[in-house]
Amino acid sequence: MVLRPRKVLIAAWVGAVAVVVLFVVVGVLLRTTETGVYFRFADQVALVLLGLMVAGGVLLLALPRVRADAEGVEVRNLLTSRRVPWELVRRVAFPDGASWARLDLPDDEYLPVLAIQAVDGFRAVDAIGKLRALHAAARTS
Repeated sequence: MVLRPRKVLIAAWVGAVAVVVLFVVVGVLLRTTETGVYFRFADQVALVLLGLMVAGGVLLLALPRVRADAEGVEVRNLLTSRRVPWELVRRVAFPDGASWARLDLPDDEYLPVLAIQAVDGFRAVDAIGKLRALHAAARTS
């Protein structure tokens, strides 16, 4: 089973495209508007490259994913990925008021699951139900 956030994914792509368009437009307009400063072609290219880097940062929000099977669950958040066997997962939780789900681990630790977010509404409810079903099946066998 593979789970990904829906609304954040859409927002990240729309935001990244908007950032690139904005930086390209500003880069093109640098040489055509009278600002009192002389901008060269290299400055325009640098501005577009900066826009691409900022868009890449925005696209980090599109990375969260959960892969779960009978043996365990792999959680990929913004910059890290971690595989946890079901034996270590005490509970699949979605605390009241939380923005995303989490896996409760031994020793009062938890692993945030950014792929299941509250803003996704019924998709998040369905996803947490599927993840809990896999967890329960693994715990009984």
